[in-house]
Amino acid sequence: MIKADERREEIADYVIKLGQVRIDDLVEHFGVSRMTIHRHIDRLAQQGVLRKLHGAVTVQPSGLYESAFRYRVTVNRAEKDALARAALDYVEAGQVVMLDDSSTANAVATLLLDVKPLTVITNSVATASLLTNVDELDFICLGGQYHNTYNAYIGIVCENAVAQLRANVLICSASAITGTTAFIQDPNVVRVKQAMMAASVKRILLIDHAKFDRIALHVFDDLTSFDVVLATEGLGDARAQALERAGVKLRIVKTKAP
Repeated sequence: MIKADERREEIADYVIKLGQVRIDDLVEHFGVSRMTIHRHIDRLAQQGVLRKLHGAVTVQPSGLYESAFRYRVTVNRAEKDALARAALDYVEAGQVVMLDDSSTANAVATLLLDVKPLTVITNSVATASLLTNVDELDFICLGGQYHNTYNAYIGIVCENAVAQLRANVLICSASAITGTTAFIQDPNVVRVKQAMMAASVKRILLIDHAKFDRIALHVFDDLTSFDVVLATEGLGDARAQALERAGVKLRIVKTKAP
């Protein structure tokens, strides 16, 4: 059975893709009751992702990219925060830290302020807004073609910029995991992330357990390529053991802080 958070994510992605959708069409597409659809839409509207109209729903007029990124930030917030706290164990003052454009890496950004001095590199505009003009923090924002959906810079210019840099640590995430393979939906995003992997000495993957047994279109990398994979505790013992047997350096992260 699909969990409520997963169903809301599917609804949000569907509406964001189309821009505006009739309630009746959502009922038909997802095969659930109108009451269920209204309940999910009401929650998404409270989160500032979607706007409810008479008989339809649309993305917020503030813009598609804001709706898309704002939603990614709110999904499984407790898991993102727990992963971010755990990621700090791999960061030391004086290092160069690279963050990808994921909402999970964005959760790490504000915590880095407690580890200064640092140099931080990212292609995320949202992360850039948090880290500019901070004492004892050298900030490098990767340029390139701005992409509304990700609120980030991607493309060949960004890839070339990454190739000219070196980081001690990369903190990144992925869209989906199947077996020991991490996937990303957009090939342009994949290329930037792979460039970041090549430019970093240590690579840390932060992944919510809900992303396992899911598929996105393009292969990012194998989990064994990361120095550590931080996954939230809902992963389950059997899957965790299978990943470890496959050579994945796995660390399970509890959602609630001790």
